[in-house]
Amino acid sequence: MINFSEVSETNAMIERENLDVRTITMGISLVDCVDSDLNRLKDNIYKKIYESAKDLVRVGDDIAHDFGIPVVNKRISVTPISLIGAGACRSSEDYAEIARVLDKAAADTGVNFLGGYSALVSKGMTPADRLLIESIPQALAETELVCSSVNVGSTKTGIDMDAVRLMGTIIKKTAELTKDRGSIGCAKLVVFCNAPDDNPFMAGAFHGVTEADKILNIGVSGPGVVKKALESAHGMDFEHLCETVKKTAFKVTRVGQLVAREASERLGVPFGIIDLSLAPTPAIGDSVADILCEMGLEYAGAPGTTAALALLNDQVKKGGVMASSYVGGLSGAFIPVSEDQGMINAVNAGCLTLEKLEAMTCVCSVGLDMIAIPGDTKDTTIAGIIADEMAIGMVNQKTTAVRLIPAAGKKVGDQVSFGGLLGYAPVMPVNNYSCAEFVNRKGRIPAPIHSFKN
Repeated sequence: MINFSEVSETNAMIERENLDVRTITMGISLVDCVDSDLNRLKDNIYKKIYESAKDLVRVGDDIAHDFGIPVVNKRISVTPISLIGAGACRSSEDYAEIARVLDKAAADTGVNFLGGYSALVSKGMTPADRLLIESIPQALAETELVCSSVNVGSTKTGIDMDAVRLMGTIIKKTAELTKDRGSIGCAKLVVFCNAPDDNPFMAGAFHGVTEADKILNIGVSGPGVVKKALESAHGMDFEHLCETVKKTAFKVTRVGQLVAREASERLGVPFGIIDLSLAPTPAIGDSVADILCEMGLEYAGAPGTTAALALLNDQVKKGGVMASSYVGGLSGAFIPVSEDQGMINAVNAGCLTLEKLEAMTCVCSVGLDMIAIPGDTKDTTIAGIIADEMAIGMVNQKTTAVRLIPAAGKKVGDQVSFGGLLGYAPVMPVNNYSCAEFVNRKGRIPAPIHSFKN
């Protein structure tokens, strides 16, 4: 039971510290939509999504009104489309047609994003996988609400370097096709290692093949709440610091549990997981970088940053697990540059570099996220950056991801704006020494020795 003091405390978190339920994401299986005829397949997909999610936005808004808890986004994730379209799609254009249907279904249900225009290729690509991947630039250029992800590696299978190399090219093409909008297509495209099946956060959400027919996953976020709590921990030792973060994460997760229970009951859809991720926004006071500074760093990126982030990530997970039996997804701390004003300030101060961000991804919940780089960066260089990040995930048995924006026509020091939750980003320098010979090798990087656990 939640007592009166918790209610008062939660109200203060919402009113002054940017606590919110970042997303209610309905995962929908499209397996029963499969058909060898493309037109029938598209009809099946639209009908399944619309009938399943037509009340999602209304219910989210009703819960926000009834409980006074902001429910910022309502989203949909679907089964990876490379699998669903395999029997009907004979070209990349066929897959792009499905993307347009997904976009219409998302618009008609009123959600703000739909994820699952995805392929899982950690050990190799089928012809269907390759067709979908090759269609991504066109699909993201011609849609507004569709998000795409490609899982190219895992601890169990290694890294598919053919897919990594291809994604370097795909990201460049996506940037070029959406250059009139700041290359925003790349902001809706994530490359993963060890992608979770139940992630509610875009752009990487998809409905895993191990999931039920429909499921509700809740994403809760409150960087401002954690920062405010840490203001009382000045000069305290690490034990006190850890306890403060853990207890705060517990309280934040309880809010998500309440919303999850209500949404499940009102929609008649089973509850899946709560993802307690400190996902920042461009709003002042809603920054993971500010939490790190509250711990004692002058800027995110200063010596000690990786240790501080590791502490934060671990205590967030521990607090969340105590609050709910079904914590999943990514859960921890995100470090997207464009979505975090504190990170932007650190980049502009010269304190935070791409190399330091890569080191931080060893201990955070995602990876190199929403980072703008010069538009003339070579596709082989992008592939090399992806390979580095995938290796971190593979060896450390954790999810890592890359969401790079090679902003067309932009150079180091310029700024690119995406608007809304996606924010804006300074264009960061990239190491341009060549890795072409390495990434152009064919085949897979094998799984590490500690992956053999059967």
